[in-house]
Amino acid sequence: MYIVCSDLEGVFTPEIWISVAKHTGIDELKLTTRDINDYNVLMKRRLDILLQNNLTLHVIQHVIAHIKPLPGAKEFIEWLRSRAQLVVVSDTFVEFANPLMEKLGHPTLFCNHLTVDHLGKIVNYNLRQENGKMKVVEALQKLNYKVIAIGDSYNDINMLRKAETGVLYRPPQNVVIDNSDLPIVNSYEELKELITGEIEKKV
Repeated sequence: MYIVCSDLEGVFTPEIWISVAKHTGIDELKLTTRDINDYNVLMKRRLDILLQNNLTLHVIQHVIAHIKPLPGAKEFIEWLRSRAQLVVVSDTFVEFANPLMEKLGHPTLFCNHLTVDHLGKIVNYNLRQENGKMKVVEALQKLNYKVIAIGDSYNDINMLRKAETGVLYRPPQNVVIDNSDLPIVNSYEELKELITGEIEKKV
């Protein structure tokens, strides 16, 4: 049996932090795991910027409320769930992701959570576990599932390499250069062809 493990931002939705950067005018918040491969360094810097600019969780949630799925994302998920199980595996936070999950039809989501004080300030982030994306794949494989993994950023690479099939979806050139052996697709139609081929090939 097959399970597809997919990243969220960049695959099904725009990048949340880029949307926040555009809303606030803080260009440094545009940096994502497409740019920086150390997630902890990235998140600590983001929290510092939020605190320095007095940006609360409410502000970010207001931005997220206006984010729409990427064109064709919901339709692709519906197609996929008729053929295989889907788990969205993300380094985002449940406090951010819930509205997006509703817009995508409520796929299963594994992600992290935030520590927020009584004023609504985000004071810390809490990883569900270190290297959580790869460990989701490992756990599913121990249950005798075969995994097709989809991602676009540095923080997806371990997950992609652990899966039976790992594919980069519309990655930036720097990620391509550093991982030139991984297959690349640039549309949901290409993803459909790849997934169909993998499932039929190994049935």
